[in-house]
Amino acid sequence: MRTGREGAGQAGASTATEGASRRQPGREPAARTYPRALPVVPVRARGLTIEGADGRRYLDCVSGAGTLALGHNHPVVLEAIRAVLDSGAPLHVMGLTTPVENAFVTELLRTLPPGLADHARVRFCGPAGTDPVTTATALVRAATGRSRVVAAAWDHTSPPDLGETAQQLPAGLLLDPVRSEAGVFPAPDALVRRLRARTAERAVPLIVDETDTGVGRTGAYWAFEHSGVTPDVLVLAKAIGGSLPLAAVVHRDDLGDGGGVNGTDSADGPGRPRAGAPPGAGAFRGNQLALAAGAATLAHVREHRLAEHAAELGGRTLTRLRALAEEFACLGVVRGRGLLAGIELVAPDGTPDGPADRARPASPAELAAAVRQECLRRGLIVDVTGPHANVVRLLPPLIVTEEQMSAVLDRLADAVQAVDRRRDGGAAGSPGEHTPR
Repeated sequence: MRTGREGAGQAGASTATEGASRRQPGREPAARTYPRALPVVPVRARGLTIEGADGRRYLDCVSGAGTLALGHNHPVVLEAIRAVLDSGAPLHVMGLTTPVENAFVTELLRTLPPGLADHARVRFCGPAGTDPVTTATALVRAATGRSRVVAAAWDHTSPPDLGETAQQLPAGLLLDPVRSEAGVFPAPDALVRRLRARTAERAVPLIVDETDTGVGRTGAYWAFEHSGVTPDVLVLAKAIGGSLPLAAVVHRDDLGDGGGVNGTDSADGPGRPRAGAPPGAGAFRGNQLALAAGAATLAHVREHRLAEHAAELGGRTLTRLRALAEEFACLGVVRGRGLLAGIELVAPDGTPDGPADRARPASPAELAAAVRQECLRRGLIVDVTGPHANVVRLLPPLIVTEEQMSAVLDRLADAVQAVDRRRDGGAAGSPGEHTPR
């Protein structure tokens, strides 16, 4: 039984939630789609769980779009941050070498294959998503003297054109091991090996963007390792900061020591970032708290073999998702690797909903949005991605247990069932009527 004080606290929290949600649209641009799709005001979080200001708890399978490899407020991350704060060290020095930065670089190189780690340089960038890509492309352009950078947006049959003559060669080939934002499309390993062979043959640097896939997410520490290749340049962000903003580019030292890219004329030694800002790096590169949190995260994932855990649990998750797709006509192809999964929502053939009945989701995008909302009503936060906004994406933290993942999939299955029932003209149940599968 709740006391009067507890009831008043809950009422106050609920009022705060409503007030924050009501004020936000007038204070921030409409481009911020997450708050509109997921009207949750988080006040506490730990591991997989978020608690809202209204007292409800949610299983978070968005993980900051993959940023939270260890989930929310992991003890090793908090301890690393507190150690920096308590030490009196500067929190921000914009590229200067510090013990915290040295520890991060040492741990990062330890996770890389020897073919890259033994000849690597590390450049820190601003934390915006475009900064490391801008830095990587500037690097290969300076190294090759060429300007065109080709993105490998594969269709599984037509590899990108690298040109037939030296004059046509690009400065670099940019590859996403999994096109996560495009709807979760893993690159076939055979294709990656073929691209690596073609780029090596033509002396075209291979740039692999591990922003969405690095630090164990796909079941290998780095997603390029699935195919057995070694890239020339790595783009790193999101999970490497241990929940704080951090981005970096790792590249072979023979691509240059940075004179034309960083605008400097001295190096700090093998594997060391150079002072000075490459294009797009900005003032906030290499933040000390992010470096400390990142080093702790990289080490914890390595020491506790969380990439292997992601491979095993992710495989079972994909198997269950494919079984779910066999059960419901509104579900299409399931794709993914490790603990990165996407399931397409599709419009059933020959059964379009009447345009006047807006209560029933009709298009694949509407179906995906409806599944996301039904998940939220059941205490599960999922993402929707893809160019047609019809792919429900799961990005649980790597520390998720088998029991927790089973709860996630149970809630997702119930949400899909509710949407399928609505599509066929049934009424959606209320959260209070929900019975776990």
